[in-house]
Formats: sequence, C-alpha cells, structure tokens
Amino acid sequence: MSVSIGIVMDPIESIVPYKDTTLAMMLAAQHRGWTVHIIMQEDMYLHSGRVYAAQRAVKVYDDNDHWFDAEPTRDALLSEHDIILMRKDPPFNMDYIYTTYLLERAAAEGVLVSNRPSSLRDVNEKLYTAWFSEHCPTTLVTANSERLKQFVLEHEDAIVKPLDGMGGESIYRLTPNDPNINVVLEHMTLRNKRQIMAQRYIPEIVDGDKRVLVVNGKPVSHALARVPAQGETRGNLAAGGRGVPQPLNEHDRKLAETLGPHLVEKGLLFVGLDIIGTSLTEINVTSPTCVRELDAHVNAENGNPSGYQPGIADVYLDALQDQRDSIS
Repeated sequence: MSVSIGIVMDPIESIVPYKDTTLAMMLAAQHRGWTVHIIMQEDMYLHSGRVYAAQRAVKVYDDNDHWFDAEPTRDALLSEHDIILMRKDPPFNMDYIYTTYLLERAAAEGVLVSNRPSSLRDVNEKLYTAWFSEHCPTTLVTANSERLKQFVLEHEDAIVKPLDGMGGESIYRLTPNDPNINVVLEHMTLRNKRQIMAQRYIPEIVDGDKRVLVVNGKPVSHALARVPAQGETRGNLAAGGRGVPQPLNEHDRKLAETLGPHLVEKGLLFVGLDIIGTSLTEINVTSPTCVRELDAHVNAENGNPSGYQPGIADVYLDALQDQRDSIS
C-alpha cells in the first residue's frame, strides 16, 4: 500500500541539503516508495471543522546543487495523508501553537502526526528538563533579575538563556565581575516581566555539547559533540560550533534509555537530548537535527558504500509506519 506523507517545514528552497535532517527524512520516505508533500505553516487553514493546506508534491535528491523538484501547488485535506511530520523550526510563538491545534484536528481525522501536537505545546525544550532534574545542572527559572543575579553570585559562573530560543540565540555566560550583568538580566527578563533560565556553567562544554538522538524511545549509536569555536561558550552549529561524531558513552546511553519511555508515552518519537559532561541541559522536540552528520560518519566507518544507505531517518519512519498500521 502506498503511503502519503506530508511535511510541515520551512521553505525547502532555503535549506542546506548536506546537513538538513528533514531532507534526510524525505529521502528515506521517497526511497521506500512513499509520496512526499511539503506544507508551509502559513498555508494551512481550517474550513467547516476540517483542516486543509496548499501543498506541493516533491521529488527529492541527495544533491547539494539540485535537491528537489516540486509539482504545482494544490489545496487538499490534511486527512488525505497517512502521516504528517511537524518539522517547522522555532520560533515557538503563537503561530506555532495555532498550527499544533490545526494538526491536532487533522489527527482526529485519522492522520498520524509526529511529534504529537499536544506534546509540542506541553514540552518546552528548556523547562521540560525539570521533570528529570536529578540529571540536570543546578537550574533557576525566574523573571526576577535580582534573583538571577544572586544565582550568578552563588555559582560564580552561569549560563542564562531565553525559554524559546534555538541555535544558541541570546545565550550569555555571566560571572559576578561581569560589568554588564545588570543590563543583560534586565534586557533578557524585559525588566522582570519575562521568565528566563539560568544554569550553572558546566566546564565540560569545551569538549562539546553532545546531541543524542532518541528515536522511538531508543538512543542512536553515536552522538554529535558540538564543540565551541575558540573564544565561544556556545557549541551550537548555528553559532559556529564544530560537529564531532562520537560513539555514545555508557552514561549518555543510560540517560537516554531512562527518558525514552516517557518520551514515547507523550508521542515524542524523534527527540534530541543535549548533554554537557554528564548533565542534561535541553530536550529538543520541535525539529531536532544532526541526522545527516551522524549518518555520514557511520557510513564512512562502514567503508562509505555508494548509493542510498538506510540511516536514522529510516528507523524513525519504521516506527511511524508501525504506529500508522496499528491505528488503520
């Protein structure tokens, strides 16, 4: 039976093919004979209780110069698809939340949506770590600048960041002697009106901020350690970090296996854990990345065979197909 998959994503024209995880998922779907459609968040709409979208069928290629061909746009019900992937990057704003409501309505008509729309709303990528605080660095979430300052003074070295950021945006490292500590905290909290997060600085960041992918509750074999550029605190690739694939160590494997059942219960089948040293710092659920870097490394270890090689995206699609079959 042919499977139709719709993917809500950022403009396909603007992706960087060799490192785009969503493209890896599209290539995997196409390889197994599925029809692939791309959907823009702003092109979804609700009419008489049913959810539609202006969408394009695409053919994709593993080619950095020409990675897709698209058919003309057509309006269709989301329920025409068997599976929909929500792969829209943050910002996690009200438009994003409205989109999850529309996807939830489509799910009520029988479409399997991943990750689960209600969990995308509930699981803030920073705050959800509090449910596993025994694995996290000392953390404070507050809108109070003075309380944040006392946290920095107590721990002598701290990271502060917004609760809705991505790619290392607006992350600051503060120490008690920083002359800008007051202005940074005032700015980030909008003068004591917006909650932000402070975490004790973890020196092991120099060895990398490890991205551990958890697919259907199980960790993949390798992590991508994102090592900060010289003079940087942030390991994010978008902030200039260097990705270094490495086999998953025993601690990180056990941590991922501990969280796995909780993630599956929430319908979060594709998740990226961020781990520095032995500390869990974030649980990424919106559009986790690093698949292409990890697949390329494993393929190279195996002799770099030519042609399509099944990878992490295939494991994800296998899980989705099993779930889809169970509800059909």
